[in-house]
Amino acid sequence: MVSLNINSSPKFKNIDEILSYFSQSSDFNCLIISECLSLKIAYFNTLVDEKIIQEHVSNPILKNLRDISNLEDIKKIIPIKDIKVSTNVQEISEKILQGSAFIFINKAQGIIVNSLTIATGYREQNDAENEYSVIGPKVGFVENIDTNLRLLRKSLNTPNLKFEETFVGTTSNTRVVIAYLEGIMNPEHLNTARQRIKDLDYDLICDSSLLDQLITDHSSTPFPLLLTTERVDRAAYCLINGQLAILCDGSPYVINAPTSIFDFFVSPEDYLLPWVLGSFFRLIRFLGVLFSISATPIYVAVLTFHIAIIPKDMLGPIIDSRVNVPFPPLIEALFLEVIIELLREAGARLPTKVGQTLGIVGGIVIGQAAVEAALTSNILLIIVALSALASFTTPTFKMSNTIRFLRFPLIILASIWGGLGLVAGIIILYTHTLRLKSFGMPYLAPLYPFRYAEFTDGFIRFSLPYIRKRRELFRPLLKSRFKVNGRNKDIGDDFNNE
Repeated sequence: MVSLNINSSPKFKNIDEILSYFSQSSDFNCLIISECLSLKIAYFNTLVDEKIIQEHVSNPILKNLRDISNLEDIKKIIPIKDIKVSTNVQEISEKILQGSAFIFINKAQGIIVNSLTIATGYREQNDAENEYSVIGPKVGFVENIDTNLRLLRKSLNTPNLKFEETFVGTTSNTRVVIAYLEGIMNPEHLNTARQRIKDLDYDLICDSSLLDQLITDHSSTPFPLLLTTERVDRAAYCLINGQLAILCDGSPYVINAPTSIFDFFVSPEDYLLPWVLGSFFRLIRFLGVLFSISATPIYVAVLTFHIAIIPKDMLGPIIDSRVNVPFPPLIEALFLEVIIELLREAGARLPTKVGQTLGIVGGIVIGQAAVEAALTSNILLIIVALSALASFTTPTFKMSNTIRFLRFPLIILASIWGGLGLVAGIIILYTHTLRLKSFGMPYLAPLYPFRYAEFTDGFIRFSLPYIRKRRELFRPLLKSRFKVNGRNKDIGDDFNNE
């Protein structure tokens, strides 16, 4: 049996255990070159350049097969300098994980062939464009699934990282891979993913976003229930936490599941900054979301039903800004919100430089013209612009879209019943999210069900000793992520054990 320890490499006793354990991952190959000699080559195809294997390893051996009687003969035949004969099982397993190939005869001893690693796993423009951060890695996934698997295995250089390959789409037959960390992720999540992907009966799967919609728990909600990311470091962090990753060929986005609503407001940059700064920026995002959703509805509710609560000092400027506006607050607010969405959508569809110019110039020109034409008040123009700006503080694009959408029903409710309508809308929204689940896990955790210990990495990010436990939401097999100064007991246990 393989001795499994997530925090270090598994302890293998012989070559058979290496081959058996590595074969559980779909990207591991063990090619038979000669059955008579029991000559085989073992390697990970996501780490090794198979063209080099074919040209400089397999072909020379096959041409000189009659002259081979031992490993030294193979060493002389292969035109690669970095070759080493080894019987050390641990060294062999580590070298295979680092991108070497292993040639063995009768599973007794073998040759480690280095210098086979694929030189690049990147393209020239490989940055994560939609999930940009100032510090930290900026490498994003690409459309080629083999490259993406290679990037993941480079980030998590452990044999516990397993890939399961399948094909979906009755017409497209698209390659899909489920990635997970054995010994950390709960097998129930893997079984759920397998079953949902297996049950798919759809003709064309061209992107992971379409796959997301087909395997999600609730298809009618505007909230994203599965986290899609284009960042390699974020996908690796999700795997470490006990989540799984689903990769789709032809898509630069990876699906992570299960997830909670808090995951959509967390940026990888939070963990690369001191915990005080990371917590501050995270709070800014949550406050930005609250402002983005509620600012315009509050304006409509106050001017429609609750004018009496406006202070006298503010009443004059508001009256002056609206004195010539012929529309009620509802029409005025919807008019500006639609203009903002039109500018955003047009800017997203145009080339980058033109789109930026359109967004800036169009916003200034149209906004100023609308105020001068008395189609809207300048106060509402400021509120709508700030609300749009606040919605972009969300690190995840899909959640940002949801936030902008939610403003419209809340504006309508505020125009019908004022503050009561706004409160009713928020209650409906909260009730709706209470019912949502992601791969069977509660979407609002740790708010519901309430888990006090997990707030150490919720609205704010505590220092590392306090977040060494993995989140109970994902029910990981291994609870602890690391030890502090090599001790089992540390100051974070008081929080994590509650």
